[in-house]
Amino acid sequence: MHFDLIDLRLYLHILDTGNITAGAARSHLSLAAASARIRAMEASLGVEFLERGRRGVTPTPAGIALARHARLLLQQAEHLQQDLAEYASGSKGQVRLLCNTTALSEYLPELLADFLREHPNLDIDLQELPSLRITQALRQGTADLGIISDAVDTHDLQTLPFRDDPLVLIMPLDHPLATRSASFIDSLQHDYVGLTAHSALSVYLEEQALHVGFRLQTRIRAEGFDGLIRMVSGGAGLGIVPQAALERWPLARRFKAQPLREEWACRTLLLCARSFDQLPAYAAALLAVLAKTARATVLRTDDPE
Repeated sequence: MHFDLIDLRLYLHILDTGNITAGAARSHLSLAAASARIRAMEASLGVEFLERGRRGVTPTPAGIALARHARLLLQQAEHLQQDLAEYASGSKGQVRLLCNTTALSEYLPELLADFLREHPNLDIDLQELPSLRITQALRQGTADLGIISDAVDTHDLQTLPFRDDPLVLIMPLDHPLATRSASFIDSLQHDYVGLTAHSALSVYLEEQALHVGFRLQTRIRAEGFDGLIRMVSGGAGLGIVPQAALERWPLARRFKAQPLREEWACRTLLLCARSFDQLPAYAAALLAVLAKTARATVLRTDDPE
């Protein structure tokens, strides 16, 4: 089947006017060109769409079905043209933002809500991925911006600091490790509460365990940091969460927290792109907001008052 929009529009014009000559004129085509297009449409499927008569044409059952679908397709094409015209004029756009687990759950919800409220014609395609896959997507040009851990290679990308993101080991108060300072390797001898297997942080922690020759012994998985912390508090096992998740924990702590000293756990989150100067205007607007909040955070941290 090889129909294009001109074919479909011509066909509907023929039905609306009742004959091929008038339909051709409405489509700004010669009678010969219009007749050839209709014959090619019918030949491509081996079915007739029109019954020809001395008083004009009428649709066959197949032609009625074609008309129904043609009207829907042309309506969708019109909506597509309108949307793309808005993008081309700069009045509408979409930013594809990729980020790790902590950025998605701890830092971005309020920031992105404020941004979307201030930019009603912009949309954000937000996805959680491990930092390595984010850098790959940026290099391939399939994303505008990323928020990644500084543990991955960014040699051909541009970056700006976004947040400090240290990871913390948490455990029930009566856990055997609660009486001493424990390393990540020490913790791998015990059961864990994890996030969902596809989360960026879960993938990251599994990789770190494999690097030292172990696997995480995950008894149960939680959808988010709050659920994970509650399960650890209830004695289900150890957990690893970002410091930011503990800082907003609203309840009395029924768990012990120990900062992880391994270099990979003392992370900084980075804003990242192939080129900040070459971002589309709408992506540059989001970058400006994220970078501004990053600077404000640094100023609050460094303020001696």
